Amino acid sequence: MTTSSHSSFIIVGLTITGKKFRPSDWAERLCGVLSVFGAEKKMRYSPYVGPRTYKGEKAVFVDGRLYEVEPMAYRFVLHFAEDNDLQLIYDVAAPAAAQGRPA
Repeated sequence: MTTSSHSSFIIVGLTITGKKFRPSDWAERLCGVLSVFGAEKKMRYSPYVGPRTYKGEKAVFVDGRLYEVEPMAYRFVLHFAEDNDLQLIYDVAAPAAAQGRPA
């Protein structure tokens, strides 16, 4: 689990009313906003934000440690979910691939 004072959360690709969020690649697009291009000229997602699935639905995992690195980015993804009435799952553990990464 994260040691950040800000919660890790999952943005699920369903609205509060249960409708599937569109476009179908919304999770990759959102994560792409926070990605970088490395020396090999390939896009890399942030280690703190990544597309996933949650109970069969497209989702984005947001590690609470993102707030320590870039508070505006943390607020951006949180506000994206709120502005689009997307379901949020709070206080989740970091995926195994993200655990142990430096804050």
